[in-house]
Amino acid sequence: MLSIDSTQGKGTMFTVRLPYTMAINQALLIQTGDELYAVPLASIEGIVRLPIEELKLRYVETNPIYEYAANEYELKHLGTLLGISRPLLTNKHGVYPVLLVRSGERRVAFQIEGLIGSREVVVKPVGPQISKVRGISGATILGDGRVVLILDVAGLVRMGSGVQLAFTSIDSEENSGENDLVSVMVVDDSITIRKVTSRMLERNNFTVFTAKDGMDAVNQLQENKPDLMLLDIEMPRMDGYELATHVRNNDRLKDIPIIMITSRTGDKHRQRAMEIGVNKYLGKPYQETDLLENINETLRQAGRL
Repeated sequence: MLSIDSTQGKGTMFTVRLPYTMAINQALLIQTGDELYAVPLASIEGIVRLPIEELKLRYVETNPIYEYAANEYELKHLGTLLGISRPLLTNKHGVYPVLLVRSGERRVAFQIEGLIGSREVVVKPVGPQISKVRGISGATILGDGRVVLILDVAGLVRMGSGVQLAFTSIDSEENSGENDLVSVMVVDDSITIRKVTSRMLERNNFTVFTAKDGMDAVNQLQENKPDLMLLDIEMPRMDGYELATHVRNNDRLKDIPIIMITSRTGDKHRQRAMEIGVNKYLGKPYQETDLLENINETLRQAGRL
């Protein structure tokens, strides 16, 4: 808080009051489901990446165990434990990060959907309603203004240890057709566009990943390889041209079909996209039927339908 006291002929006194009880911690930002959380780095013993096929095999076991460095960890999906998402293991060629954590003598391996990166966070208390939620120890505010909850790892370990989670969404292919779904990554800095496009695609039996800009997409592409990308141009941190160039120059990703959807409909913008290697270039706004036709045509041309 800043206060200013001025007296004519004498001068001005500025008083700055800073909180001295502020807690600062090193945390790892993670994604589970569509939500971001912060996990204190001190509580993490290690991070591994498991292929989707291995996760499928382990999740059908009664009490799946992951062994690492001569220790046994109970394998859990973090989003399921928190009650916010289910494990969608439909991308046959992807891998997912797994956090290895410990509290006392109990060890749990939490599968998540993505790693955002480590950073220094200011720990803030939460209100009385949220403070009663198990597994939450506080909150922090990111540089872009988003509020992210900080997970209480010890509480999560107590919640998950010995608890069997039923993963009905990843049953065998005979019981569920999700393993055959085509995956699409939607990259757009507009949350409205991401939600509207995701819902439209999901209604048409696509699996959807979303990213808020190019850097977010690059982080997710380390874990998942979609069958197709829908890409905006104007985004913070890394725009659509830079992301498309990154994809085309990466041996693992370069065969992913890319459809650019943008309000920049001029010939020079279209020409630049085509020179990078974008498959199709569509303008905003678009009709759902037109977008679906272009998606299906692009997938057929790439041999993914």
